[in-house]
Amino acid sequence: MTQPLDRVGGVAGAGIDIPQRLRRTLALVLAGGRGSRLKALTDWHAKPAIPFGGKFRIVDFTLSNCINSGIRKIGVLTQYKAHSLIQHVQRGWGFLRGEFNEFIEILPAQQRTDGENWYQGTADAVFQNLDIVRNHAPEYVLVLAGDHVYKMDYGKMLANHIAKDAVVTVACIEVPLAKASDFGVMQVDESGRILRFDEKPVHPQPIPGQPDMALASMGIYIFNAELLYRLLEEDACCSGSQHDFGRNVVPSLVGKANVVAHHFKDSCVMDGGAEEAYWRDVGTIDAYWEANIDLCRVTPALNMYDENWPIWTDLKQNPPAKFVFDSDDRRGMAVDSLVSGGCIISGALVRRSMLFSDVRVNSFCTVEDSVLLPNVELGRHSQINRAIIDTGCVIPPELVVGQDAELDAKRFYRTEKGITLVTQRMLDMLDH
Repeated sequence: MTQPLDRVGGVAGAGIDIPQRLRRTLALVLAGGRGSRLKALTDWHAKPAIPFGGKFRIVDFTLSNCINSGIRKIGVLTQYKAHSLIQHVQRGWGFLRGEFNEFIEILPAQQRTDGENWYQGTADAVFQNLDIVRNHAPEYVLVLAGDHVYKMDYGKMLANHIAKDAVVTVACIEVPLAKASDFGVMQVDESGRILRFDEKPVHPQPIPGQPDMALASMGIYIFNAELLYRLLEEDACCSGSQHDFGRNVVPSLVGKANVVAHHFKDSCVMDGGAEEAYWRDVGTIDAYWEANIDLCRVTPALNMYDENWPIWTDLKQNPPAKFVFDSDDRRGMAVDSLVSGGCIISGALVRRSMLFSDVRVNSFCTVEDSVLLPNVELGRHSQINRAIIDTGCVIPPELVVGQDAELDAKRFYRTEKGITLVTQRMLDMLDH
């Protein structure tokens, strides 16, 4: 359990009033990406707006981290098909009090600068809102990705930033070397100062003494605000820049200023029995399925029942889940599963599956190892195995998914690992 930080202990950080510094911190959540590797799940929604964990959206985890850490000045930068994301934030996150100078602001791409472009990169997204950022007059700016699932105390990261007299702090995590090319990869000295930063290198450098692991950026940065303004203005004038924090802004400072790494394990919110510092990029169909199904285990890697670090969201007023019929030929039951409010399991069997709100599973159906998003209805005698059923799908009676790989690949989207994604558009094509 994470205890609240009043002051940072130790010689380097003694006497630092972290709650006061958090009040002078502005968090900017970058939530404009499509997430194209999620295929049809993001045809109409940005990745941060995709449902996760039975009742949440992906962006809820980052926003909850801010609130639980004591950061209550937050901007959410949106771009790609942002309507559902904006609607969710407006409905579910409107509890902050403006009279206390608390807020969550939506910052859509507005073409506010002379170039009149959409956001060209992560750094450009912040640059285009620089006038708004300056008006809030923060001392520190915390830049966050809105499309990862994790629990983190940003107050501990800020304490590390201040104690080490850093101008930029980059949150990092150890990843297998074989997967490191998907990240920014860092080399650091014994004090944590970053000596080298390569964004998505073809040949990533391993951690010294750990040849199979690399130190990867999580896309989480703390900047001293005044320095950030100057860096973004300089980057905006550079015609060869991709206007990205990982590719351009942070590497430009390495070796010139005190840029330090902060290990995620030092600020990850973990329970007493947790075995890992949980962080997931659910950016592929397989990763999304695996992360949701993992929550159905007896002891999942991510604890969503932690009252000391709650995950907040927009709560629809649903009735309780309902299980009906108890005869030998049909019995409404779910085992090793998460079943959300508004669901009805009517004479059907659900095993090791995640059911979001308002799902209806009719008689004689079998659902195994599957993720059913909100408002799905399964017709009688349908069988669903190792699948993701998209929001609002109406599965016709007797449809079988997950047993014939070749047939599934023809009708739906099937990954190399054997997970089948079903959308209503795909179902509509079955009649043609």
